Order: sequence, then structure tokens, then C-alpha cells
Amino acid sequence: IETIIKKLFEESIERKFLESVDLAINLKNIDLNQPKNRIDIEMILPHGIGKEIKIGVFAKGDIGLQAKNAGAAYVFSDDDITKMIEDKIYTKSIVEKCDIFISETQYMQKIGKSLGTILGPRGKMPIPLLPNKSIVDMITSKKNSIRIRSKEKMTFHVSIGKRTMPIKDLAENTVAVIDKIEKSLIKGKHNLKSIYITTTMGSSIKVI
Repeated sequence: IETIIKKLFEESIERKFLESVDLAINLKNIDLNQPKNRIDIEMILPHGIGKEIKIGVFAKGDIGLQAKNAGAAYVFSDDDITKMIEDKIYTKSIVEKCDIFISETQYMQKIGKSLGTILGPRGKMPIPLLPNKSIVDMITSKKNSIRIRSKEKMTFHVSIGKRTMPIKDLAENTVAVIDKIEKSLIKGKHNLKSIYITTTMGSSIKVI
């Protein structure tokens, strides 16, 4: 994998912006029209994604303060939630800025009912903060996590880092993602048609 990534970088012109390094996953022999067969998993990358993950937290009081101190990009109180419900344009701008949302359980029903149509299709419904969980630990782990979703498509992409990351780290992230996807498929590797690695504006090279 390291050799492939090195070759990819040599063949791709380095751009003036920070490029992502992605995997293009192509599946076979699986019916993704059946929701139960689709991939929808979250995992922690061994070396992170190479960028700051912005987390929004629906919480108040001490938990809200802990979330802010732990590095949450936004902390939404009751008044903020009311504003999001009343102003959908504002809500959409916030949703675009955040990669992940976490919420105290007391807000989950309200958010699902009033904001689900915006959050749901974008795969950003909040992760519930259960009573026995630490908001600090959750934020720390989510900063290195990614969401892998195939939806109903046989081809989908997964970001495994940024071009500025060490090749060794990108290779280990790649192996971890492929392993996770294989384990989530009904027939494992036999459902994988091919996997390519690519940069945002560069060429692609076949891995499998």
C-alpha cells in the first residue's frame, strides 16, 4: 500500500490546496436496495483524518462546559435549538460547518422530530450521549473517526487522510478501512469488486 501511495503522489501534481486522499470502493454481488445490506459504520482511523473534525454538541450546564473545554466547535443550548427549529437557513449553515453532532438524550426526540429532515439525509443525526458516557471521551474519539456509508450505491468513497500526512500513516489508515468494510459485508472480501486510491484532483491507482 505504501508503494502504491508513493506512486500516486509521484504521478499526481501537488495542488495549491490541501488535497484529500480517498478510497473508491466498488462492490459486487450484493443488493443494496435492501437497507440491511448497506454499509453504515463508524470507525476510528489509526492516524486520524489529517484535518480538524468539527463537532457540534447539544447540551447545557456542566456537560456543555465540558464539551466546550474538550474542543467542541459548537455547543447548543435550549435557546440555540429553538433558533435552529425556527430558522432552517441558519440550521443548514451550521450543519454544513459540523462533521459530527452529539446530543444529551433529553434533546434527541425534539431534534429528531424538528431537525431530522435536515440532519438525516446528510448522515448527521446526533449521536446520543448516554448517562454512563463521558462527553470528553466521546469528543476525543470522534475527532479521529470517520463515517463509512454506501447508501444504495455500489460505488462510494471514503476519505483516509490528507496528502500532507506521512505515507506510512495513510497506508495504515487504508488497511484499517478495507478491513472494516470487509467485516461489514455479508460475504466479506467476495463482495468487493475493486478498490482504487486517489487524491482530490489526481489520478487513481488500483489497490485491489
